Amino acid sequence: MKIFERKVYRRILGLVYDNEKENWRTLTNKEMYAIVKIPTIIETIRLNKLRWFGHEQRMEENRITGRVVYMNLGTTRLRGRPRNRWQDEVGDDGRIVGGEEWQEKVHNIEEWKKLLRTARNSRILHMPMEWELCIAVCPK
Repeated sequence: MKIFERKVYRRILGLVYDNEKENWRTLTNKEMYAIVKIPTIIETIRLNKLRWFGHEQRMEENRITGRVVYMNLGTTRLRGRPRNRWQDEVGDDGRIVGGEEWQEKVHNIEEWKKLLRTARNSRILHMPMEWELCIAVCPK
């Protein structure tokens, strides 16, 4: 998804003229995100998951959505690395956005909306790209 999103942005923004090399070039990812200044598609999806989780938590306990979220199918998981579950991803994002006591904030709708709005505006869920991680960790 990130690749498609960057492809669309590059198509919209077009080429830029490089005065030093005196030729046209495409924008780098860093330059592109500095120009765009809106949440990425991944950030939007993660925030929408948290928003839905808050909505689901405030519902009555006997509703089917609550039963499905916490349903245990009684089957064993496949061999190998365990796949991420929806609950695990929401839990990780919730801790990033609201700290360790994030689950108590879910029940107060105004506080939860304010928390999600702050996360969206400050881009707390912005994932550093692989090349940014490699600069800090990879040997030259």
